Amino acid sequence: MDKKVPIGVIGLGLMGQVYTRRLIAAGFSVVGFDVDAEKTKRVVQLGGRAGSLADIARDCEPIVLAVFNTDQVEDVVEHTLLQAAAGKIVLCTSTCDPDRIAALGARVEGKLRFLETPVSGTSEQVRDGDGVGLIGGDEKIATETKPVLDVLFPKRFHIGKVGDGGRTKLAVNLILGLNRMALAEGMVFAERVGLDLAAFLKVARASAAYAQVMDTKGQKMINGDFSPQGYVKQHLKDVHLMLDQAQKVGQKLPLLEVHADALEACVRHGEGEADNCIIIEEIRRRTL
Repeated sequence: MDKKVPIGVIGLGLMGQVYTRRLIAAGFSVVGFDVDAEKTKRVVQLGGRAGSLADIARDCEPIVLAVFNTDQVEDVVEHTLLQAAAGKIVLCTSTCDPDRIAALGARVEGKLRFLETPVSGTSEQVRDGDGVGLIGGDEKIATETKPVLDVLFPKRFHIGKVGDGGRTKLAVNLILGLNRMALAEGMVFAERVGLDLAAFLKVARASAAYAQVMDTKGQKMINGDFSPQGYVKQHLKDVHLMLDQAQKVGQKLPLLEVHADALEACVRHGEGEADNCIIIEEIRRRTL
């Protein structure tokens, strides 16, 4: 990768801003775009340059997609990049419907060099280099983009073909989300039976019940700190993808159905933009 050629980042939400920070800190120049003009301005504050989709398609490589969902990925790729960025490398970091992303990869083969690169981890973990990249697609493209992938995802696995990265991300997030909900339920139980939550969390972290989510979300739950590292609405989107995938293969996911119901309740309470650890508030609301 030639550092004289800027990297494009499309989508400047939590993850897009983290990617921008890491790339600029590593000496890459970045051109960023978001449909939200205020977020586009943010890229300048981070040390990059604001640009349009056309600017990024023309001037940048690779182009990092960090948009919200599959519809947005398909729209940007097929209505802008396919024509204006022909032959360039596109890194899709968004968590998407893996079947649709596999189909998109097939449609653009030979026209764009498309690599699926979702990440497992909160925005804070990714900021600190602790996110795990889940790479799906041609290993030659992954090798060519190694300098950029090294910055974005120092820890990563090449999973397989396009679509497999997303499938892995959904399976990992299924476990993660249930762990987070279990932690919230356990902490509310401890609270209701009269235990000090800070003391209880220390015990839980040293016990056989330990899960990494205790480190990332436990203190936030205790403090009532719901500043977002990952939005409720975003995880609910992923949960719906999991349920859709499970339905296609005839798999019942009973625990995930309960989790989906709790997340939907959070959204109804106006908490969609809060950190996903706010699920503890929904557990508190569910009293006898």
